[in-house]
Formats: sequence, structure tokens, C-alpha cells
Amino acid sequence: MAASAVEEDPYTPNEPTAATLAGSVAVGECVADAPYISYDIRLTDPDKQSTGNTASLVLSSGANVVTIPLGTLVNNRLTGTVLWPGASADDEGNATGWPGWALKDGTWVETSGNFAWTRGNISAVIKVNPEMPVALSYPAASPNCATPPTALSPETPGSPASAGDPALAATGGSLPYLAAGVGVVLVGLGAAVVVYRRRSARP
Repeated sequence: MAASAVEEDPYTPNEPTAATLAGSVAVGECVADAPYISYDIRLTDPDKQSTGNTASLVLSSGANVVTIPLGTLVNNRLTGTVLWPGASADDEGNATGWPGWALKDGTWVETSGNFAWTRGNISAVIKVNPEMPVALSYPAASPNCATPPTALSPETPGSPASAGDPALAATGGSLPYLAAGVGVVLVGLGAAVVVYRRRSARP
């Protein structure tokens, strides 16, 4: 009896390449004293594995979560900017509100509300399906761009000194008086030396 040979099927189905958001970024930046998130989302999906094209950004501190809608990808790409949670701006783009700050009786005071937690240690994830974590932090203030309000409540700890700060005014104003005092002392010493020389010159 002839032995039968079993032929192996050489065909191996190709595994589809998973969609990825590699190269996507989200960055905190300050524009006209207002905090923004600038984003550039790139979807690579050669085998059409993604089940959506709407992007969002999820911020979390562990105890708090906020989802920021970003928009719809066109040709697997989406770029733009969005105000930081808790921030606001007028029609000209000038800042009118900041996370963790509230305007009370005409004075900006720090508060634990209004998304104050987003200024701390947070995690951020871009979601399209797939999703990807990104490094994101609240934009730091600079001499040209203030991410907290510049006019702070006098009782607010750590508030920056202004040009009208009494401490600065007193320090600056005391310099002329100090210089004048030094001048008077020097003149007095000079007069004393002259008198001494005259007395020494007498026979």
C-alpha cells in the first residue's frame, strides 16, 4: 500500500498593520497672555484599521478628567489650536480668563475651581481610535506672555511685585536720601580736615 503524502498549504495570511498616531503632538503655548493647546495629529492607517476619524484630547490628574473635542481628520491629518480648559479670550484673542483664577470685586484671586488642576501634574492622551499618550503641561509665564493674570490680589501669596508696589517705592525712594546723607558726611569730614590744618599751621 502506497504511503499518502500530505501537502502543507504554503499560504500564510498577512496580518493587517495596526493604525498608529506616531508623530502626533500636543503642546501648551502662551499667546497674547492666553494659554492654548497647539496640536498636530497624524493618523497612519495603511490597512484601514481605524474605526473613526474624529479626534479628541483627554486630560487627567487621576481624580479629574476633561475631554477636549479637536475636530475631524481630513486625509488622516488635523492641526490647530484650542484654548486651555478654564481659559477664555475676547474676539481679538486677548486673554480674559485663566484656569484656577476668578475675578471677584474687580480683583483676580486664585481658586481651586475653574480647572485649576490642569495646571499641575497631568497626563494627556490623543484619541482617534487608535490613541496615543503625549507629554503636555501648562505653558509657563514669560516676560512677554503672562499665563496667570498680572494684576493679583494683595493677599495672594507669591503675587509678583508691580511698579507701584510700596516696598519697591520705598526702596527706590530711599536711594537719593542715602546719597545725600553720604554727601553731608563727606563735606563735614572735609571741613574738619581744613580746620585741623589751619590750627597746625599756627606758630
